[in-house]
Amino acid sequence: MASNNFSLSIIVPMYNEGENVSVFYEKITQILVSHNYDYKIICINDGSKDDTMERLRQLANHDKRVKVINLSRNFGKEIAMSAGLNYSKADIVIPIDADLQDPPEVIPLLIEKWKEGYDVVYATRKKRDGETWLKKATAHTFYRVMGKVTRFEIPADTGDFRLMTKQVVDALNQLPEQHRFMKGLFSWVGFKQTSVTYYREPRYAGKSSFNYWKLWNFAIEGITSFSFAPLQIATYLGLLIAVLSLVYATYLVIATFTLGNPVPGYPSLMVAILFFGGVQLITLGVIGEYIGRIYNESKRRPLYLVKEELNIDEEPKSAKLKIIN
Repeated sequence: MASNNFSLSIIVPMYNEGENVSVFYEKITQILVSHNYDYKIICINDGSKDDTMERLRQLANHDKRVKVINLSRNFGKEIAMSAGLNYSKADIVIPIDADLQDPPEVIPLLIEKWKEGYDVVYATRKKRDGETWLKKATAHTFYRVMGKVTRFEIPADTGDFRLMTKQVVDALNQLPEQHRFMKGLFSWVGFKQTSVTYYREPRYAGKSSFNYWKLWNFAIEGITSFSFAPLQIATYLGLLIAVLSLVYATYLVIATFTLGNPVPGYPSLMVAILFFGGVQLITLGVIGEYIGRIYNESKRRPLYLVKEELNIDEEPKSAKLKIIN
């Protein structure tokens, strides 16, 4: 492929990134212009409550290569990213966050690797600056757990920052599920993939919207979207308890015949009741997670609704999306 004979779309989901919009735009356009790329920047305002949309509107008026999709409310980063992929028509697509934790300087490295013949080039973090040891530890554990419970490889220490060809994006746009764990979907579609490594920077400004509760729910989303392991664990736990109960029942029968039949104590009875009750509730909760996802998928609602479009020339690829004009 001839040098730079391709089109590029940068996908940028944004939620309350008003402090980062201008700096992000300046830094990424500097990189893109200096390499003479034919590019568009597709920004998705995911129901921000600050001045993110106002700043994006100013950029869109200033630079027609900035495309803005203003969603009707906050749908979440995974859905916002899916919206950007739906609108992309370029030969290659790169999702990136607006907080500059993923440095735009890595983009030329991704493109050079793509020119070697890869369909997906994902960026793997060597180091995560600006994050607590607890967040680093939980992220490390999460990726290792996902690697064990899924039937395909999800790269460890790798976020959404990656390059994908049009063929890969078209494949992703065919996936209709409501519960979208994009890191898993990126791997599930397959194609020829490789990685480049980089050092992740601290946020330029603002505060991440991901707290530990959201991260916990994100982990549950990822595991339940691509694995039946929780259901299998519940089954194995039930079998284990049944076996232990049988062993204990055998012991009671033998003890009754040999030592008589003493009345069991109240504390041990309560412990047994609470233990088995807790196991049953946990099992029901795991089953409920999967049933809830079936319920959501059965509604067949559109992934998102668009309130406003700026500099958008064509309709999105998916015909299932409802657009508010």
